[in-house]
Amino acid sequence: MLLHLPAVSDPTEQSRWRPLRVLMAALDDEISRLYDERGLPGVRPRFAMPLIRLARRGPMTIRQLADSFELTHSAMSQTVKAMHREGLVRAVAGEADGRTRVVELTERARAVVPFLEAEWRATEQAVIELEAEIPYPLSQVVRDLEAALARRSFHDRIIDQLGDTPDPAA
Repeated sequence: MLLHLPAVSDPTEQSRWRPLRVLMAALDDEISRLYDERGLPGVRPRFAMPLIRLARRGPMTIRQLADSFELTHSAMSQTVKAMHREGLVRAVAGEADGRTRVVELTERARAVVPFLEAEWRATEQAVIELEAEIPYPLSQVVRDLEAALARRSFHDRIIDQLGDTPDPAA
């Protein structure tokens, strides 16, 4: 079943995903603003999870850190590099194998983590409060989307919508 959107010359002028991305970016910007207000320049919302995880579990390889969040090695590597530039982590030789690099917190990060944990808990409470104000909580939307995608993948849905669009590699 193909669903048709109104024809526009530039397909990027229409997007059902963009409002969600814009909203998520705006929420991250508000958390960043809080970090700036609290004197944490260079600390970004995407750093909170790995910094807290390293504080709780101790030094880890990038692979271990990525796996613990179900992220790609590449994505976590980029985050670790950004955290390193901000003086929050350092890479040291692993104990079992000197070629393996292990990511550990710096003193600056150790000082920041208690605030990040408090902010994480406060953010989760704010989300609960926000969800109580809307008729259909975002967390339920996510669960419903996951269930629908378990029945049929997003990839397969896109392929069906493409129909007989010519293959550029052909």
